[in-house]
Amino acid sequence: MRLAAIDIGSNAARLLISEVKMTPGGKPEFIKLNLVRVPLRLGFDVFEQGEISKERVQWLVETIKAYKHLLNIYQVEYVIACATSAMRDARNAPDIIRSVRAETGIEIKVITGQEEANVIYESHFAESLNKEDAYLYIDVGGGSTELTCFSNGRLEFKESFNIGTIRLLKKQVTDASWDEVKTFLRNRTKGFPHITAIGSGGNINKIFSLSKRKDGKPLHIELLKDYLKELSSFTVEERVRLYKLKEDRADVIVPALQIYINIMRWTNTEEIYVPKIGLVDGLIQHLYDEKYVKRLML
Repeated sequence: MRLAAIDIGSNAARLLISEVKMTPGGKPEFIKLNLVRVPLRLGFDVFEQGEISKERVQWLVETIKAYKHLLNIYQVEYVIACATSAMRDARNAPDIIRSVRAETGIEIKVITGQEEANVIYESHFAESLNKEDAYLYIDVGGGSTELTCFSNGRLEFKESFNIGTIRLLKKQVTDASWDEVKTFLRNRTKGFPHITAIGSGGNINKIFSLSKRKDGKPLHIELLKDYLKELSSFTVEERVRLYKLKEDRADVIVPALQIYINIMRWTNTEEIYVPKIGLVDGLIQHLYDEKYVKRLML
């Protein structure tokens, strides 16, 4: 079975194409065939103007057209397309969805922050870790941050906050917004055992890559603070040159670190694992569960 997921975020649009094969033990194995990322940066329009400009709408339509060609080439059976914070806030989102559907046949669903947090959690990475700890998924995007926490195998909370990298760059995040997150986390994680963070998103993946850590090894909060101090001392142009970053990564990586560090501080979390999961991975899992169960019922 070949599946695909499209994530239309505030900073970029991603397409993940995966093939699902069953292991001898009867468990599904997800094999990544292709991952494509296009930096549309829809949030730059939305968080200042309240809607997506005609130019970026056209970029989005052309991107989905290109994705549709890849879906055909890879002979994908099922596809799911979701949009997050920027499209949630865009006044012209319904018109954009209609245009994409008319030109590509792909239906975009705008998901809520709660749904986004739930889909990311479906990647189930924490199932392989120590069951006695509490785990906090932190997914930082351009427009919002999704937090999902569970302890003793039980979901404790899932919440979305309108604090994201592009909103921070555009100075759209108030002190009151930060205080809301701090108060929420301190109240909801009070009395928890040791909390381990699980980070997702392109920025924490890039920090992990820069750190040269081996896969499966966590990053310590002090290392994140060091990177924040170091990267903040350079201009965006210097970050591109010195760290070989793409421009659309070089500007958002500093606010992303601020978000991760603050959340870890407020939950007394010292380490964060970076399993390179994201919304598209959760969407693939969600799509598989939906279609596989449907096949069993036939």
